[in-house]
Order: sequence, then C-alpha cells, then structure tokens
Amino acid sequence: MTDSSPPTVGFVSLGCPKALVDSERILTRLRAEGYAISPTYAGAGLVIVNTCGFIDAAVEESLDAIGEALRENGRVIVTGCLGAKREMMRGKYPKLLAVTGPHAEDEVLRHVHSHLPRPHDSFASLAPPQGVRLTPSHFAYLKISEGCNHSCTFCVIPALRGPLVSRPVGDVLREAENLVEAGVRELLVIAQDTAAYGVDVKYRTGFAGGRPIKTQLKELCEALSALGVWTRLHYVYPYPAVDELIPLMAEGKILPYIDVPFQHASPRVLKAMKRPAAAENTLERIRAWRAVCPDITIRSTFIAGFPGETEAEFGELLAFLEEARLDRVGCFAYSPVDGAAANALPGALPADVREERRRRLMAAQEDISAELLAARIGREITVLVDEVDEEGAIARSSADAPEIDGVVFVDGCFDAEPGDFLRVRVVDADEHDLYAEKVGEKASTAKGAAGVARAKKR
Repeated sequence: MTDSSPPTVGFVSLGCPKALVDSERILTRLRAEGYAISPTYAGAGLVIVNTCGFIDAAVEESLDAIGEALRENGRVIVTGCLGAKREMMRGKYPKLLAVTGPHAEDEVLRHVHSHLPRPHDSFASLAPPQGVRLTPSHFAYLKISEGCNHSCTFCVIPALRGPLVSRPVGDVLREAENLVEAGVRELLVIAQDTAAYGVDVKYRTGFAGGRPIKTQLKELCEALSALGVWTRLHYVYPYPAVDELIPLMAEGKILPYIDVPFQHASPRVLKAMKRPAAAENTLERIRAWRAVCPDITIRSTFIAGFPGETEAEFGELLAFLEEARLDRVGCFAYSPVDGAAANALPGALPADVREERRRRLMAAQEDISAELLAARIGREITVLVDEVDEEGAIARSSADAPEIDGVVFVDGCFDAEPGDFLRVRVVDADEHDLYAEKVGEKASTAKGAAGVARAKKR
C-alpha cells in the first residue's frame, strides 16, 4: 500500500439477514470515512468477522471463519452474536484485536480506528445515500427494530441482542425511500420480532415527509405501499394485531406473504418452548387469513426433537401440517445452544432421533408443497427477475422470498435483467419451484402482484 492509498478493511458477514444489515451499516460507515474494502485477506489491513451464534452449526461456521481470517491475515476484529461471548472468544483466539457483541457499530469503528487509523480526510460521497449493501441491487433488507422481549426456552437471541428497540418510523421510511431511489424493487422487512414494532415506545407518533405516522407495523406498511415496490414481511409473531395486515395484502398494498414462526403444534411442547397459541387457534387464524386473502403465502419454521417431545406429540405436528397446508416450511432439528433454558428440560432426545424427525417433517411437507405448486399450473403471475443465465431468467413470485423459498424458471427469456418485473404463465412445477413462459412485456412497476390479488376478488 502506498502512502496515498486508503487503509483497507476485509469483511466476512455470516448469519441471518438481520446480521447482514448490521454488516451493511458498518461497511457504509467505513466507506464514508474513506476506508477501502478489500475482497481478499491479503489486501486488508485488518479483517472484521460478523458472526452468528444461534445454533451449533452457525457457531462452528463462525469459529471456522475466525480461524481462517487469523491464519490468512492475522489482524481480526470479531463482532456479532457470537462476539457477545467475549470470554469464550478470547480463550479460543487470544490474538484477536477486539471482540464486540451484535449491533455495536460505534464500538467496531472505534477498534478499527485504533488498529488501522482512518484517513486524514473522510469522504462522505464514497458512501451512497442508500448505504453499502451486500444484497443484489434490486432487493434489500429493511430492519425496523433490534432485540426481542420474548423468553423462548430454545433461543438465546434476547441475551445476545437485548430487548426490543424500535427504530424511529421516520428513519425507517427515509431509508426505504433512498433504497427505492437507488433501484431497489423489493423491500424485505425484518426484525427479531417484526409484529412487535413500536411496542417499546407505545406506538409513538413520528413524522415522515412532514406527516404524522405511528410507530406501528400496519401504518408502516401503509406508508411503504406508496413507494410502488414489493414489500415482504418476515419474522412476524402471531399476535392478534397481525390480522390487520391481511387486508393490506388482499388490496395489493403489500405482498400476500407472511413469515410466521409457529415452531410446533403440540400445546404441551409450545408451553415448554414458552411460545404463544395452540394448534387449534392457529388453524382457525390461518383459515381466517385465507378467507380475507385467498392468495396469501404462509411460510413458517418448526423445531423437531425438542426436549421431551414424544412420538405422539411429533405426530400432532405432522397432523397440523397436513391440515394447515402451509406454502413454505423450514425445520430445524433441536440444537442445544449454549445458554438456552431448554437444555435443562428433561427428556433430551438423541441427535439421530432429532434429525430423523426433521427429515420426516420435511418429506411430508415436500408432498404438500408439490400439490400446492401443481395447482398453480396454467395461472398467470408477476415475477421479479433475480438473474439471467444460459437457459433464461431465474425469477421469484410473490410467494418466494430470496434464498429461502423456491424460484420461477422462465425458459428462453433472455431479454430481461435483474430487477425487471415480468408477466408469465406457469407451465410446470416440482416440489419447490415453478417453470413458466413469458406472456407479455416487462411490467413497469410492482403493481402486477396487486392485480393478481384483486382479480381473484372480482
């Protein structure tokens, strides 16, 4: 590096979309201060590793990444969820420059300044208004709050990330507007507990564009709908207030898609997890949501092999899935995360039993998914293009969140670009994905998804 070259930082981002947003914020501030971002370990003055500590596999991945960064570069700052376990980190890797917990941008920047002094002049113009992003240019995660007030026995996130702290609604909407102005066509709204947005500030009224708006999820979604892009909701706890969001989906204001982590169906297991609701109440609410918005896509996640889960209780979960017929499902085998209260519960199951139940659940869900997707053959839908390869466009419908759901393959469509909306007809399906052909010109806005929802009501 010459004397005139800016100091350079390497960055490794691991974990969930919420951690990805933390990484984007740190990178944005580094760029604004004049630091360069290195694509390699060798070219970096130091490396920041943003870690995940949610389940054992994520911990191992984070530890491996830290070890690799130390071997390849030697100067490493650790942040993120695993960084909250500072003593463990320091014991395993005593040569780390610094260790911080999650959402600790100021602390990370202070350590960077200490070990790799910033340039004499900072260049705010180096960071665009929408910030530095790690997602493709046509979609972005919009984090509306941090932390969680729940005490689920299988989870340590509240201990790592703290209680709920909602972002000011004006700040959220300004960020959304900057993203849309920069070309984003889909906003993925995320938090540890999205539906609780505003609870900590008693739904305080804020201001956006000079008009009052409450710090509350429904009002935020109403405001986001005016931006003319897809708005997708993730990590929505099943509070009664969630019912108010379904009419917005039916009206085409936000995508008819909701990601609700039900986790189980057995009342006893849910109680042991300290989770809300019982299976019969959940089924009733799902029926009510579909009555209001027939095109709604419901995604959920479940845990198989929770301590004390009997074969009969696992059977209750399988029966629930058969009745609920959820569109998208993920399942984890229970992982005894260090510090989780559930680890002390009686009836811990062997790892092979937990994994076998996870496989059975996903096999059952594959059959359900295949039937639901086959029912879409012959329908016309609007899709958002993610990429174009040698066979055509790879896109997503309103039912598909990036990286966790399926895709729509539009064979022979080579004139599209990432970020384009297309109108297509579904011609085939498998357990996860749809296959389609283009039926019209590119859609100029995201309103095509709204048109589908409205057409079914006419």
